Amino acid sequence: MGTAGSITAENRDGDVADVLVAIGASAGGVVALQELLGALGPSFPGAVLAVVHLAPHQPSFLARVLDRSSVLPVRAGVDGEPVRAGRVYVAPPDHHLLVEQGRIKLGRSPAEHGHRPSVDALFRSAAREGGTATIGVVLTGALDDGAAGLRDIKARGGLAAVQDPTRSDHPGMPAAALAAVDPDAVGSPAELARWIDAQAPRPAPPRPTQTVRPGEDR
Repeated sequence: MGTAGSITAENRDGDVADVLVAIGASAGGVVALQELLGALGPSFPGAVLAVVHLAPHQPSFLARVLDRSSVLPVRAGVDGEPVRAGRVYVAPPDHHLLVEQGRIKLGRSPAEHGHRPSVDALFRSAAREGGTATIGVVLTGALDDGAAGLRDIKARGGLAAVQDPTRSDHPGMPAAALAAVDPDAVGSPAELARWIDAQAPRPAPPRPTQTVRPGEDR
């Protein structure tokens, strides 16, 4: 797995996410996401937003299914809720999943690449919101949703990770992403999870208190 670059986000107070990880997948994506979320570190200080192409008019159990495998809690995104660190938000059916001013925004603008939710729509909003503190991840899927959005993330100084097409159930989306950008990491979902975790800034440990007795040199 190749790597380059690093996240440059500054730490912020509270549980506001220091890093935005935007993930897109289609065919075969549920299994790939289970593998990635299961390998992500439990202390990961970022927020994860995920789009999987879903049937628009059927109930989705995606959040429940992923939550069983994920180290971090998974829930369907709710319009207007704050994006918090250590959480995974998935797009509900027939809604674009976006992030704006630190909050989830669900949109019903036209479908892109024949899909709503669209990976490109998520990636564009994450690029605007997170800038250099954004990681875009393209997993298994057909066609090319996510390639243009991943280019937007890279253009704003973020990082790009792509599932190895040779280890994808459906290599179309990863191959299109690799044709669009110079990736910072390529690998299996589990390998990408470990790489993502390594990019996130962690607060420096507190310096130990030194006791100085009267008369001793400081």
